[in-house]
Amino acid sequence: MEIALFTCLADNYAVLLRDEATGMVALVDAPAAEPVMTELEKRGWGLDLILITHGHHDHIAGVPALVARSGAKVIAPALAADMLPKADRFVREGDRFSIGEIAVEVWDTPGHCLDHISYHLPADEMIFVGDTMFTMGCGRIFNLPPDLLFASLRRIGSLPETTRIFSGHEYTLSNARFAAATEPENGLIRARLRTIEAMRAGGLPTVPTTVREERATNVFLRAKDLAEFAARREAKNRF
Repeated sequence: MEIALFTCLADNYAVLLRDEATGMVALVDAPAAEPVMTELEKRGWGLDLILITHGHHDHIAGVPALVARSGAKVIAPALAADMLPKADRFVREGDRFSIGEIAVEVWDTPGHCLDHISYHLPADEMIFVGDTMFTMGCGRIFNLPPDLLFASLRRIGSLPETTRIFSGHEYTLSNARFAAATEPENGLIRARLRTIEAMRAGGLPTVPTTVREERATNVFLRAKDLAEFAARREAKNRF
């Protein structure tokens, strides 16, 4: 598989996946059309599938133009049908499909919003989590009980520790500073903060991360119970 991760808008990420066996190309989330078309043209790739994690505007705004220019088919969360009524397939927990020879499982991962899904590629040990989890962080909760996001994070965190986690935004520097303030005694967090500061100073992306890294330094995943998670999520809102 070939992978191209690149920025869209101010801090969104989009990812292109190309199955080398068949040449089939999929895009995960479509914040804007032009950066995606630029990346495709640079690589000489077409676009066959657009995979949407949730219906927030900054993840779907590029869909109409990309479909018009490429003819790509759209796979979207079943609960986001009102936002993407022209999607070609609506999926939910347990559904499966393939990108050429790459097997993909759909997980329901609500919490940031109710319609959120993630795309798990078990044979390739990677998962695309949109705004459910970020490197050293997690999504905001919009009018939902915190137990939904807590459960989604725990599920992602139960994957094999070498699994790569691709998220939808570059929020890591703020997340790392919050983590250091939340667990000031955690030497792994302090060390990772220094690494993140250097990476961002050099313009490097902090996505993807790994399950191993997040278990050690993501204070939302490390919360001992729901009450601690909810308190940390509320504190991050004010940080």
